[in-house]
Formats: sequence, C-alpha cells, structure tokens
Amino acid sequence: MNILAILQSLSPKQRSAVVAAYLGWTLDAFDFFILIFVLKDVIREFHSDLSAVSFTVNLTLAMRPLGALLFGLIADRIGRRPTLMADILFYSAVEFACGFAPSLGVLLVLRALYGIAMGGEWGVGASLTMETIPAPARGIVSGILQAGYPSGYLLASLVNWTLYEHIGWRGMFMVGALPALLVLYVRRQVEESPIWLEHEHQGGALRLGPIARQWRLFLYVILLMTAFNFFSHGTQDLYPLFLQRQHHFNPATVSMIAVIYNVGAILGGLTGGSLSERIGRKRAIISAALLVLPALPLWAFARSPLWLATSAFIVQFLVQGAWGVVPVHLNELSPGDVRGTFPGFTYQLGNLFASGNLYLQSLIVERSGGNFGLALASVAAIVAVLLSIITHFGPEARGVAFSLHRSQIAR
Repeated sequence: MNILAILQSLSPKQRSAVVAAYLGWTLDAFDFFILIFVLKDVIREFHSDLSAVSFTVNLTLAMRPLGALLFGLIADRIGRRPTLMADILFYSAVEFACGFAPSLGVLLVLRALYGIAMGGEWGVGASLTMETIPAPARGIVSGILQAGYPSGYLLASLVNWTLYEHIGWRGMFMVGALPALLVLYVRRQVEESPIWLEHEHQGGALRLGPIARQWRLFLYVILLMTAFNFFSHGTQDLYPLFLQRQHHFNPATVSMIAVIYNVGAILGGLTGGSLSERIGRKRAIISAALLVLPALPLWAFARSPLWLATSAFIVQFLVQGAWGVVPVHLNELSPGDVRGTFPGFTYQLGNLFASGNLYLQSLIVERSGGNFGLALASVAAIVAVLLSIITHFGPEARGVAFSLHRSQIAR
C-alpha cells in the first residue's frame, strides 16, 4: 500500500494523531535548527569562538534524555495527550526567551531547558501515534513522523532565507514561539491513546521496573541510538557552517542548498519507513546506511553549489531513510507498559552520548587547518559502518501486537 492509501484507511481521529505528532516533531526540530543557522551571529554577538558556542548545541542534546525520562514517565502516568500539550508549550516558551538572552551564559541555560523540552516531545508523540494506528500502517506512519525532523530543518531554512535579514538572529528565536498554537489543534482534534486508556484504571504508577528487567535490550537500543544520532548530527549540524566558511556562500545560497537537502531528507524518511514494512526494519536501516558511503566524497569535497546540493540531497535522503524506521522500530521493541518512556528515553540517551559530535567535528576542523569536508566525511563514514553492524546484530519485532498488559519479546 502507498502512503496515500494508508492515510485514507485511517479514521479521522487516527489521522489527527499522526498530524499532531508530525507537527510536534517538525516544530521542535525547527526550533532546534534555528540555532544552527545563527551560530555565526552568536559567536559575533558574544565575542566567542566556534568551539565555545557549539557547546550550546551539545548542551541541548545532552539534556534531552532528562526530558525524555521526565515527560515519558508523566505520559505513562497521566496520558500521552496532556503530556504532549504541556511539552509543546514548554519548548515554545523557552525558544522565545532565547531571543532575549543577554549573554552566552544565559543562552546556555535556556538551551539546556530547551533540551529538556525537546527530549520529551519525540517519545510522547511517537507512542501516542503508534498506539493509535493499526499495525499495517506503522512503517509508513513511522516514516511520516520521522520526516518531521527534516521538515523542521527545512522550515528553519526557509525562515532563515526569507526573514533573517529583516528580523535578525534574535527575531529568529522569537518566531520559534509559534509552535504553541499547535496545542489548540491537539486539544480539539486528538484523542488519548486507546492502549493507554485500557490501562488507565490500574493507576499508571511511575515506574522503571519493566526497563530494568530488560536491561540488555535497554543497553542495546541506547547503543543503536548513539550511532543513529552521530549519523544524523554528523551530517547536519556543521553543514551550514561548512557552506558559509569553507565555500563562502551567502545566506541565500546556504538556505537554498539546505532546502534542497531537506526535501531529500523528507522523501528519504517516507521511503525508508514504507520500505521497512516490506523488507523488515533492520534490512531497511542497513541498506540506507551503507548506500551513504559512495556519496560522501562528492558531498564533502565538491566545489560548486550544484554538486554540493545534489550530493547533499542524496546523503540526507539516505540518512533519513534509515531514520524513518526508528519510531516504529523502537516502539515495537519497547516493553508495553513503559512505551511512553522507553523509546524516547533510549533515543535521547543516544543523543547524550552523541552530543559531542559538533565539538568533535569542530576540533577536526581546527586541527586540519579548516578542512570542514574532512571532518564531515570521516565521521559520517565511520558511523555508517558502525550503525550497520550494530543493527545487524540486534533484535527486530516487526508487527508485534501492542499491549500495556505485558512486555513484548523482540525476535
């Protein structure tokens, strides 16, 4: 079945859950990538350097596990829907406040708070959606949900392209408060997860016991998500600065290239998620990761905007093709009674362990005489191979029945 047919087969309330989770992740990613586009302005404003300012990105990523744990536990106790609304309001308010930061120290604190909010959204939104839709739709919907991340990047690229010269870097953060309006949609159109409602009468106590009992699976998924996060951040976070500093492209050209490769990322996420329903979660991930390798030389060392845009489209199509499988893969592997916590917490712990990526790549740039391409290609190549190996030796639970009354055993 194609994407359109799958969506047409869903009920209106099921489609509303998909839309809400997709938009929640899109707007969360939009707020995150605003900082990526204005790094140079923050460096200049606070008289700092790349290594110091890149720590704001590292801190955001490092705080995401705390948010995933806190909001995940709350979602398992009081429900996915109210927790999702609270999280969206939180990250919108913090993003707006970033536009008023008087110093780098204050910006660091605000980005840490934003990291908590960002960490909570993905797991709650994914569990709400995956518990609402029928099993045959999971792969395609997984690709739709994960496409929210490059969609947010694309939106940030467009805002940077069209509004940056008029509103400046502080105004960019203020635009990031608009996601708060999504709460109105969730309140009116989205219902609580039916799987969570089945379990509601049992009290929904805060607990981590089911995770502790499956500690081997827990550690494996953290390792998997560490590789995944190096894969995405290693090919995204430094790339706009690479285009600005190594190739000296103006903001319009940088934004244009970013728009092109984010279109590729969106299409890749949709393709990877859909393909995983046919060939399996693991095979879809491994195929996408290994196909990145032959595209890396052109992506990192081409000189013209045309070839850089073309290769970036291919690389992000494949990177997000692998990522399109993540929402469904993690939710299917999760113990049922902590599905609000397990997928998001493991995902964001992987982010924590990969949070040094930008700093690592910045060091490679500085020690190689400003060679951004070397930093980008070396990290991406190593991680693509490692991700394939880790995925190959891990479990898969495609099509497993969801329930809160037992823990699934991955096969």
